[in-house]
Amino acid sequence: MTACFAASSGQSIPTYVVSPQNFDEFRQSLDAKTKSWVKSNQFSGKLGQALVCPDQEGGFDRALLGIGTPEDRKRARFCLATAAQKLPPATYHLANDFDLPSKDYELFGWLMLGYSFTRYKETKTPVPSLVAPDWADRAKIEAMVQAETLCADLINTPTNDLGPAELEKEARELASKFGMDFKVIVGDDLLSQNFPMIHTVGRASASEPRLIELRHGTKGPKISLVGKGVCFDTGGLNLKPASSIGGMKKDMGGSANVLALTRMIMDLKYACQLQVLIPAVENSVSANAFRPQDVLISRKGLSVEINNTDAEGRLILADALAYAGERDPDLIVSMATLTGAARVAVGPDLAAFFAGSPKNAAALRVSAEKAKDPVWELPFFEPYEDLIEPAVADLDNAPSGGRAGAITAALFLRRFVPNPDRYIHFDIFGWNLTTKPGRPFGGATQGARAVFHALDDLVNP
Repeated sequence: MTACFAASSGQSIPTYVVSPQNFDEFRQSLDAKTKSWVKSNQFSGKLGQALVCPDQEGGFDRALLGIGTPEDRKRARFCLATAAQKLPPATYHLANDFDLPSKDYELFGWLMLGYSFTRYKETKTPVPSLVAPDWADRAKIEAMVQAETLCADLINTPTNDLGPAELEKEARELASKFGMDFKVIVGDDLLSQNFPMIHTVGRASASEPRLIELRHGTKGPKISLVGKGVCFDTGGLNLKPASSIGGMKKDMGGSANVLALTRMIMDLKYACQLQVLIPAVENSVSANAFRPQDVLISRKGLSVEINNTDAEGRLILADALAYAGERDPDLIVSMATLTGAARVAVGPDLAAFFAGSPKNAAALRVSAEKAKDPVWELPFFEPYEDLIEPAVADLDNAPSGGRAGAITAALFLRRFVPNPDRYIHFDIFGWNLTTKPGRPFGGATQGARAVFHALDDLVNP
């Protein structure tokens, strides 16, 4: 099922958004019969309440949605969707003004009720549809929905149908849709073109490793987006346990988020010189897999000792970040399902991020709230630099002890960018563990909307 606005046909049901604060005033506007119906159904505007009022012909005269108090709303990301999900399938339009922050993203949440992953099993559950209000920024909302569903579909697709080659195909199709330049470096060509760590991580798989690149624009700020594309992560020779290997189709969630952000930028015609880089690999086990205690020489020339083959994401990102930095961009953003430590720190629903500039961190916090895309800053904590410096190489890909894992991973990546003040790194989960209103189970964007809405601030010193 797709998530989109319904066509305006004149047959939609007028829908009133009500809170406990304005309920008494709203009730006074109702006729006696409707007042009685509202009272008998104990509707009072509480968060998540939904009520349809019958008409004389057995249809619906109107619908009421409760959005609760400001305190209630702190626990619900999408208040309209929390109530609208309980409406019977029909087409609705909003008939009154209401006081909610980020009203466009309340509509986004409603539209996302219509998403389901149907590649392997058709879902026939009907949902309430919504006509776009006159006040809504329809182009923006629909662009965000399309980006979200692109990301979800990519992450939800298993690796037998979305390995490195198939991820390349998806990126190529996106580039073609928007007239972007497209390039890919595959297999041993990675060695001849100096992307040794991408090659090393992916060489054990039957599906060759590759670096996917999309470009667009010749004017405006230079923006580079780098997304981790580990299409499946066994952990390599440091094999993952059964308890964690099952979810590893989503280890390309960083690349899916970067492609979603790319779609937002292109759909809404943000003027910039855009570069998108996706190192796409499978971290597999075979006779030629890389080993613990191997020392790799990166594109930047830094040597890296391998102390855990399951810390592979930072290796492929490092080569891509070094390449991105060679064009001296105004902004580099990396997105990756990188560490379990970030999930321990902030849980699955917050996107942990690291920003070299306090100004950029502040801009992201503001835009995240507006876009209903929660983020939380973690520090590039300088005293932990010693933890990523082993005795035998410049860098250690997996410091012993397991402490501050998200921070040490971010510090590792920062070594490969030319200007840390212009660098932002997201360590995301990329997955909704359960279905919640406007947030279907499975693959999801995290941080992408926040970045998009902050771009003007992020690219200006």
